[in-house]
Amino acid sequence: MTQIAAPAISPAITYLNKINVKQTLSSQSFDKWRKYIYENTGIYYQDNKKYLLESRLQKRIQHLKIDNFDKYLDYIRLNPANSSEIKYLYEAITINETFFFRNQPQLDALVSHVIPEIMATKQKLGKSKIRIWSAASSTGEEAYSVAMVISELLKPKYPNLEVEIVGTDISYSVIDTAKRGIFKEYSVRNTPIFYLKKYFKQNANVYEIDPKLKELVTFKLLNLYDEVGMRTMINFDIIFCANVLIYFDIASKIKVVDKLYNSLLRNGYLFIGYSETLQGISKAFNIVSFPKTIGYKKE
Repeated sequence: MTQIAAPAISPAITYLNKINVKQTLSSQSFDKWRKYIYENTGIYYQDNKKYLLESRLQKRIQHLKIDNFDKYLDYIRLNPANSSEIKYLYEAITINETFFFRNQPQLDALVSHVIPEIMATKQKLGKSKIRIWSAASSTGEEAYSVAMVISELLKPKYPNLEVEIVGTDISYSVIDTAKRGIFKEYSVRNTPIFYLKKYFKQNANVYEIDPKLKELVTFKLLNLYDEVGMRTMINFDIIFCANVLIYFDIASKIKVVDKLYNSLLRNGYLFIGYSETLQGISKAFNIVSFPKTIGYKKE
């Protein structure tokens, strides 16, 4: 019986097969990546997050046809000006989960106590502008929620009130989504019907923010660990920085909170996530209690 030889496998096919095989992030590579991410973003991956980082980087090394994690790190380091790849890296390592009216007690405190208190001081000085910063704003739901409650509940009370709301994030894609102002049902699931009908235009399962509301909010890229960028964020009356500190170690938390403190005007307020605390991080703020939430005030 005649033997038929198997067709030869070309080197190119062998290489592609190698690329498509899931790569493993070794402990040594994990330490290198953890150090690089920490030094550039302040985000610290604990030992039990090794698999998470591996899975998040996997798609990029396959897309770039790089056959291991060390070579991808070398590629990043050798191309510091390659902002497009840094963009993909930051998107891979960050978590962007949010929705409208996520922290109602903070919005209630903003409307009933914080802004009236700040406005009372400003009006004595003949001023009427309030600047609000939504740090790590993700796709913009927090910033737009603030804009809605101010427009609906405070503008009638303070006709001369000027509001500037700035949303920032390290991820290019979420900033792009925030600027477009188009959201799916998941994002609006907690939105009161009144606001949903007044400030959104629905098209099937997609909801678009009212253009007039979008004019109140601007979005831009910002790494909270970037010294130069943070120096541009000054003279804010209120800062929201929720669910960010949980990804930092103590040294990074101290650094970022110190920068946020410097970004606030005197008597300004900082709000963080309900599961976060400044205990052991900063003694510069005074704690102010509100119904079901707390704020940190710069005296």
